[in-house]
Amino acid sequence: QVQLVESGGGLVQAGGSLRLSCSASGTILRINIMAWYRQAPGKQRDVVAIITGGGSTTYVDSVKGRFTISRDNAKNTVYLQMNSLKPEDTAVYYCNAHPGRYNWGQGTQVTVSS
Repeated sequence: QVQLVESGGGLVQAGGSLRLSCSASGTILRINIMAWYRQAPGKQRDVVAIITGGGSTTYVDSVKGRFTISRDNAKNTVYLQMNSLKPEDTAVYYCNAHPGRYNWGQGTQVTVSS
C-alpha cells in the first residue's frame, strides 16, 4: 500500500517562499505521473502542478512562474518550490498520482499572511 507523507508547510508572509516535500513508500514515483494538489477552506481539492516520469511539468495558470514542481526518483520524493506566495495560496497541500489513485496523506498546511 502506497503511503504519501507531505511536509514543509508553514506560516509565511506574502512574497515569501516555501518548499514542500512529498515522500512515498515503494518505487511508485519512478513510473507515475505525480501531482501537487491544494484544498482551501470550503473549497474542493484542485491540482496545482503535475510532473511526468520524464520530468515534463504542467501548472495551473494561477501559479505559473511562481511554483516549480520537481522530483528525485532515487529518493522517491516530489517537491514543490513556492515563491512569491500570495494570501490566496493559503490551503492544505497534498501530493498524489495524477489522477489521484492512492490514499491521501494528511497534507501540509500553508498559510500566507498579507
